[in-house]
Amino acid sequence: MRAVIERAERTEPEVNAFADRMFERAMEAAVLAEKRYRPGGQPRPLEGIPVAAKEEQQLVGHPVTDGTLLREPHLAQETAVGLSRIQAAGGILHARTTTSEFCCMPLSHTRRWGITRNPWNLETSAGGSSGGSGAALASGATMLATGSDIGGSLRAPASFAGVVSFKPPHGRIPVLPPAGLDTYFHHGPMARTVTDCALLQNVMSGEDSRDLHSRLPRVEIPAQLAGITSLRVAFCPIPGDFPVDPEVAANTRAVARALESAGATVTEIDLDWTLDLIKQALWAHFGTGLAAEVLELARRNPDVITPYCLEFARKGTVVDEGTGRAAESAIRERLAAVFTRFDTLIVPTIGATAFAAGEDYVDTPLVVNGVALEHFSDASLTPAFNVSSENPVLAVPSGWACNGVPTGVQVVARKYDDVTAFRVAAAIEQELHSGQKFPQLRDDL
Repeated sequence: MRAVIERAERTEPEVNAFADRMFERAMEAAVLAEKRYRPGGQPRPLEGIPVAAKEEQQLVGHPVTDGTLLREPHLAQETAVGLSRIQAAGGILHARTTTSEFCCMPLSHTRRWGITRNPWNLETSAGGSSGGSGAALASGATMLATGSDIGGSLRAPASFAGVVSFKPPHGRIPVLPPAGLDTYFHHGPMARTVTDCALLQNVMSGEDSRDLHSRLPRVEIPAQLAGITSLRVAFCPIPGDFPVDPEVAANTRAVARALESAGATVTEIDLDWTLDLIKQALWAHFGTGLAAEVLELARRNPDVITPYCLEFARKGTVVDEGTGRAAESAIRERLAAVFTRFDTLIVPTIGATAFAAGEDYVDTPLVVNGVALEHFSDASLTPAFNVSSENPVLAVPSGWACNGVPTGVQVVARKYDDVTAFRVAAAIEQELHSGQKFPQLRDDL
C-alpha cells in the first residue's frame, strides 16, 4: 500500500486521476490486512489490495459531486453495493476517481477537478466517464478500480488506457436506486489484466434486495479459463457506417487473427447498424431523464457548466421517446441475429485513436478517418450494448495507435454468458500480447 501511494503521489500531478484521497485510512487498513497473511490468519479474496472507486459510486461519509459545480455535494448515507462487497472481501479503497461532468460523456475534464490526462500521452484525454479509474490503473496509482457505464463509460477509458473493463449484464452487479432502475446503467470492474478483472467481478456480483433489477445470481468466473477451440467468433472492424480510424480497424483485424491462432472459427461480418439509429436510441433515452435536469440547473447557474455537458443536455431533447424505442428494438433485433450464428462478437471500442485533453468538441469537430463528426460521442461504438443491456461486454487492448495511445476492442457474448466473454478476452490477451509484453502501466512517468 505504501508503494502504491508513493506511486500515486509521483504521477498524480501530471495525470490527475483522483478526486478524493483516503491514504491515511488505507494505511491503517493495510496494517490489519498484513496480519491476515501471517500464519493462522485467513486472508480474504481481495485482502490488502488497493482499489480506486469511481466518485459517482456512493461511499458512506464521503461527498458525491458527479463532477459538477451546478449543485452542492451531498454526503453519501449508504455505500454502493459493489464497494461494500469489495471492503468485505478485504479490498482497501484508497482513492476515489475523477469523471466527466454528470458522468455523461467519454471525456475526462471538469471545472471541479480539472483535466484527467491519459498516462500514455498526456496531451490526450483519459476518456470517460470512468476516466480517472482507467488513468489510475495505467499510471500504477492503483491495482484495481471500479467504474460505471451508461453508454460506454467503463469501456471508453479502458480502451484509451490500455486496460480491461467489464460491462456485466444489467442486474449482475446491484446498483442502488434510482440509478439501478435504468437498464442502460451498470457498475463494473476495471483492471490491468483479464484475470484481475474477473477476480473483482466475482466479488462485486450477485443479488441484493435493494436493487429491484438484481435478480441475476452470482456467476463465478474461473481463474483458469478454458480455451476457445469450440467457439464461433464474428468480428466487424467497421460496424455499419460508423467512422473508424484505419489504425483501429487494423488492430481489430489483428485480434481476429489472434483468435484464429487460438483455435476459434472466426468470420468477418457486416453489422447492419447505422450511426443515426444508435443516436436516436441514445439521445431519446437520455432525454427522458438527466438531460432535462441538467438544462434546468444550467439555466439557474449560467456559465458554470462545461460546454460538452450543455451540448449533451441539448441533444437529449431532440429525439422523442417513441422514435427512441423503435430504434432500440431494431438494435436488439440485429444483434440477436448475430448470436443465432456466433458465440461472440468482436468490434472496436472507440473509432478514434484519441480525444484531445481538455477539448469539448463543441466548436471544433472531431475528425475520424477524414469525417468531421456531428458530435464527438459518435466515435464511440459502445452504446448499442447498453441498449441490449443483457449482453456481457469486456473491453480489452487491441494494440497501439501511432500517437502512443492504446486501442481496444469489445468482446460481446450472448445474453448472460459472462464466462464466454472472459474466455475470449483471455485468449486475446494471451495470443496478441504474449511475447510483446503489452505494457500494463506507464512506468516511466
